[in-house]
Amino acid sequence: MAEDDIKTEQTPSEAEEQVKAQAAADDQKTGPVEGAEAAEEGNAEVSLAALQAELTKAQEELGKAQDQVMRVHADAQNVKRRAQQDVEKAHKFGLEKFAESLLPVVDSLERGLESADAAEGSHEAMKEGMELTLKLFLDTLQKFSVEQVNPVGEPFDPQLHQAMSQIESPDQEPGSVLNVFQKGYTLHGRLIRPAMVVVAKAPAAV
Repeated sequence: MAEDDIKTEQTPSEAEEQVKAQAAADDQKTGPVEGAEAAEEGNAEVSLAALQAELTKAQEELGKAQDQVMRVHADAQNVKRRAQQDVEKAHKFGLEKFAESLLPVVDSLERGLESADAAEGSHEAMKEGMELTLKLFLDTLQKFSVEQVNPVGEPFDPQLHQAMSQIESPDQEPGSVLNVFQKGYTLHGRLIRPAMVVVAKAPAAV
């Protein structure tokens, strides 16, 4: 028994080598685990960076889409507004050509009344009938916003009047309308025919 005990005892050097071998084995066991954890951390960092890049890209695309939607909305509003304006103009000025074609009739009635005033004899019945017809005609035009421009005594307005001539007049302000050859007309405030007028000017210095 003593001899067996002596054989199983280890020398100090053998014990040291055994400890070293055990430590090496432990390092081999823990090494792959630490490497795997490091790899997982690296992959997590890469995934986070990729997600941030994707998020930034998505935000940029969303901003572009919102800008495009706003532009499309603005264009649609402009088209709608222009369409409404066109409809309003069509309602207001759709009768312009028709009104223009009726103005010579009014002119003829007015000239007929002037001739009746200048003619000899009694034409009161005819004159009265023509006056009523002319009044009815003008009232009808007025219902459709056709207004007569008869600027006698008013300052000359190139937006509404067409000067046919100028005459010296000591009694009238220079630039005022002395006489109207042909009355003008507007439709909803827009000129459809200017008034043809004679304009006063200052007398020449003696």
